[in-house]
Amino acid sequence: MVACRRFGVRGRPATAMQRTHRISSIPSATGGIARLACERVRGAGKDLAQLVSRAGLTLELIDEPARRLDVTAQITLLDLAAKEMRDEHLGFHLAQDFDLREIGLLYYVMASSETLAEALGNAARYSMLNNEGVQLSIDLDRATAISLHYLDVERQSDRHQVEFWLGALVRVCRRLTNDRLVPQQIRVKHQRPVLPAGIKNFLGCDVQFGSYADEIIFAPSAASLRSIDADAYLNRLLLSYANEALGKRAQPRQSLRSRVEEAIAQALPHGQANADVIAGRLGMSRRTLARALAEDGVTFSELLDELRSALAKRYLSERELPISQIAWLLGYREASSFTNAFGRWTGSTPRQFRGAGAA
Repeated sequence: MVACRRFGVRGRPATAMQRTHRISSIPSATGGIARLACERVRGAGKDLAQLVSRAGLTLELIDEPARRLDVTAQITLLDLAAKEMRDEHLGFHLAQDFDLREIGLLYYVMASSETLAEALGNAARYSMLNNEGVQLSIDLDRATAISLHYLDVERQSDRHQVEFWLGALVRVCRRLTNDRLVPQQIRVKHQRPVLPAGIKNFLGCDVQFGSYADEIIFAPSAASLRSIDADAYLNRLLLSYANEALGKRAQPRQSLRSRVEEAIAQALPHGQANADVIAGRLGMSRRTLARALAEDGVTFSELLDELRSALAKRYLSERELPISQIAWLLGYREASSFTNAFGRWTGSTPRQFRGAGAA
């Protein structure tokens, strides 16, 4: 979809029957990021077989590069690998030094494009060939902005995959233009207390965590930069391959549940995560929202509670985030209210949970 100069597309299942009907739409990925992480784990002499098993995968699947992986399994594996390697920034680190050609057809389509704007437009159109759970959109009206949107995947569960994408996109833009482009801004939705100096130097700027979007913003002039490997004939040929491959894949759509979760996560710190506000943000009435969620076997209050619990555990793994700030991020005016809710979710206090090293 193209609007003006913007390119791209802006759970708990209720029953076994619903799961069966939706199984064909489970987002998949080429698994390149997961396999890069597995190489790190294997190279460190760790027990890779056990790790991939805990992610619901097998070594046989990992060792066959042509086999696609479920996006949720890849996210789980990256999180497990980060903990095994004691690398809190595994996604960024993987993005720093892998061979960009491993991206495959999508990379060559971008590289053969005439300008960076054209390359990014092609990335938005064909990114699902690499990962059906991540959709890019490009906005050339306010700057050269690249945004990431998750489809049928819980964004709150992921840090490493989205950080890999951000780091890889910065590298691709630099490689295509033979220019060390420095983003004006990088924003991500998840929380982190601080960015290590090495990653900040790699990106060329700091990262705004806990933002409303996952995006990279370059200067407006970056869009007109010419690709050093521009080749009109090759690009037409590759686009025909990409269109053929895209035509064989079902177009994923962001589920209502993921849209509701995203809206709740953005509203929580402002104390506005109630059914009326969220329904309004999604362009529907509170009653319509309740009916739609009921079809997915969940109520708004249950979804809000589940999301708060998941976010609380994630935030507590960031040891530099004060518990009072976590309470605010979850929409609680008093830390005591958060402590009471956390006790209901886990049977322990936030301090006990953090002290036990849980995540």
